[in-house]
Amino acid sequence: TARRNLELTETLRNKEKKGSLLWVLDHTKTSMGKRMLKSFLEQPLVNPAKIIDRLDAVEQLTMKPVELGELKEILSGVYDLERLMTRVMYKTATPRDLKSLSLTALKLPDIKELLKSFDSKLLNNCNNKISTLEAISNLVENAIVDEPPVNVKDGNVIKDGFNEQLDGLRNIISGGKGIIDDIAEREREKTGIKNLKIGYNRVFGYYIEVTRSYYDLVPDNYIRKQTLANCERFITDELKVAENTILGASDKIVTLEQEIFAEIRDFAATQLRLVQETATAVAQIDVLCSFATAAVNNNYTKPEIAIDGIIDIKNGRHPVVELMQKDEVFVPNDTYLDLTSNRMAVITGPNMSGKSTYMRQVALITLMAQIGCFVPADYAKISVVDQIFTRIGASDDLTAGQSTFMVEMSEVADIVKHATKNSLVILDEVGRGTSTFDGISIARAVSEYISTNRSMGCKTLFATHYHELISLEKELDGVRNFSVAVKRQGDSIKFLRKIVPGGVDESYGIEVAKLAGLPNKIINRAKELLEQLEAENKKARIAAQQIESDQISFDKISDSIVTDRLRKTNIDEMTDSELRDFVKDLLRYV
Repeated sequence: TARRNLELTETLRNKEKKGSLLWVLDHTKTSMGKRMLKSFLEQPLVNPAKIIDRLDAVEQLTMKPVELGELKEILSGVYDLERLMTRVMYKTATPRDLKSLSLTALKLPDIKELLKSFDSKLLNNCNNKISTLEAISNLVENAIVDEPPVNVKDGNVIKDGFNEQLDGLRNIISGGKGIIDDIAEREREKTGIKNLKIGYNRVFGYYIEVTRSYYDLVPDNYIRKQTLANCERFITDELKVAENTILGASDKIVTLEQEIFAEIRDFAATQLRLVQETATAVAQIDVLCSFATAAVNNNYTKPEIAIDGIIDIKNGRHPVVELMQKDEVFVPNDTYLDLTSNRMAVITGPNMSGKSTYMRQVALITLMAQIGCFVPADYAKISVVDQIFTRIGASDDLTAGQSTFMVEMSEVADIVKHATKNSLVILDEVGRGTSTFDGISIARAVSEYISTNRSMGCKTLFATHYHELISLEKELDGVRNFSVAVKRQGDSIKFLRKIVPGGVDESYGIEVAKLAGLPNKIINRAKELLEQLEAENKKARIAAQQIESDQISFDKISDSIVTDRLRKTNIDEMTDSELRDFVKDLLRYV
């Protein structure tokens, strides 16, 4: 749910890469790097030391732009080692696959040489794990032609000079034309048939062709094979022997090339562990270069990694929205959460004001830090969280027989069951799918549970329209109110997108409806109805207060009797038994 809601690899609406965090961070040059980047996003690190190692590597890459550019250029010519080796192991690799494997191996020494200019622990580890795969590249470069065919059965895969037997067979083929030409010349001289020629087709093989005008010169040893309109085709024993020699050599060449290729492929399979380690290290280099490129292009900052439970972000930005937003400048916001007095931020404000964007950006900045990437902020101190939970929006799941509200409650139930003190929880509008009083009650109960439960008490951002939750700040430790600043301009409003301390008790729902394009007739009628409802609500409150003041309070009467009797009694003059009887008598009024 969190991966989907935070749009890590695809957007919620269109299921597209553009508009996701992956789209922002993906500057990888290899297929291996793309797969690893996606796995990093879906499975962030929770070990602070490993996170710091990644961040240090990215920092060094950003500080050496020339080397970074050279690495990216080399990586752009690296083939998918993982997929190539899969085909090698399943014996489905083609000559071009082995050539791609070799061409990639030839680039590895340059990558290793460039990595020597960095002293990052992670970059050095990657360099140590990269093998130059010389055994593979030497064999393939010596054995396979520079531009091999797709299929080994097509022939011309193995280079001349690699195998003596293959070279001998090829000499027979190359000399075959001379053999046929010699036979044709001798037959012309023997028979006196000047236009005698030797041809070939797949059905009859080699044949001697004689036109009608020379039929009387055809010798007896010619065996008729085919009669055409103006010529006859013949074969001879000598021609048949030559044919068998030439065609036999062709078949043997195809078979021998397949055998040699299989041996090369099988040798490559013995290098599986080396290739796998190299592929993983190269993919990691690709991802780190991608992070460095994103950091430089988008003005990201290296976050501090902590374990004290504090998330402190100065001028944080949403990494996706700031790039997608073309018409206006993105408004940055600060965030401070801890495990004591700032555990829960209750955020109020109208729809479309930026509450969801703000909460998502906090989650994304935290996640980016934990995958080892720089973050969109002026400063960020991120304490490692063990899990990120989100409850943002909901839709019917008709196939499972669940309504919007049921889906919402299922997500909330999952959060309260599995979140820990070290988790980060994002809650957006809990309790909206039911009646107002039910919704307020659920939202408040969830807030109280998360904030006060000993096993939870986790860092939480809670956006809500229920203004009744503002009172939680005074009633619960660790809860703080925030709101989105709004500027009124006559009957309209302008969202300032700035998160400020303090709650708001206005929803601006009608103003937002107006911004959405509802006709003025509906807007004006909605204002009239709102005024009526507010007036009726005010009258009801006044009436209730009046009834309460007019009613006789039996509690007050009892309190008055007890007080009056206590004033009139001197307990110092009473015996113990009298005092006990007096207290028993007073208890009747309590």
